[in-house]
Amino acid sequence: MAPITAPHLPLAGSSLLDRRGYYRSPVTLPPYRLGRAAPNKGRRFPPEVLTPDEVYALMRACGAGPAGRRNRALIAVLWRCGLRCAEALALYPKDIDFARGEVQVLHGKGDRRRVVAIDPGAAALCEAWIQQRRALELTGRHPFFCVISEPTRGMPLGSPYVRELFKRLAERAGIDKRVHAHGLRHTYAAFLIEQPEVNLLDVKTMLGHSSLAVTERYVDHLNPSERLAKVRSVSWPDGLTA
Repeated sequence: MAPITAPHLPLAGSSLLDRRGYYRSPVTLPPYRLGRAAPNKGRRFPPEVLTPDEVYALMRACGAGPAGRRNRALIAVLWRCGLRCAEALALYPKDIDFARGEVQVLHGKGDRRRVVAIDPGAAALCEAWIQQRRALELTGRHPFFCVISEPTRGMPLGSPYVRELFKRLAERAGIDKRVHAHGLRHTYAAFLIEQPEVNLLDVKTMLGHSSLAVTERYVDHLNPSERLAKVRSVSWPDGLTA
């Protein structure tokens, strides 16, 4: 029998307990993905837009406590600002201007900088997390969304943790759709494109796309409500029976 290599052990050489003796999820440890292919490697999934009620159900599933406040703020930023997961995890407190209602993305895709809007509701959740950060003695030198348990408190939160988080939250919330961080970006774009005061150029700028053509392709299949309404209004010949 071939020997079992370290990547296939729970986490060889790594403790699953922090300094206080509390269990740490393996996905928070650096060796977790070592030697493993990404679970969705070579697969493509169609985007699934969430309803507002489904997103609020995810937030409720976060629970109380410091982690719950952090995770609700993360969901709010992904949903209401349309950031990519990596962009959200790269934020620092200085990047959020509550007075102006702005979030600064310093290194977006293609290393492009952009500024996106944040609404008062999402800002309130972020401010609640800031209060919790102060209680945890986290400073502006720590990423806005960071690890809060010892011994790695203040370290950047990893995308593997976020992937597992959304799976757990979707299960708790009873959502059958595929729920993931980028899906909230789809949800953001689908909502914006329906607003009469928002045009395609606005959506392009907020999403950080390189061209309008990219944005058109991006939103065309997310929420084609106007096209669907036209087709529904067509008069079909009678005669169907149950």
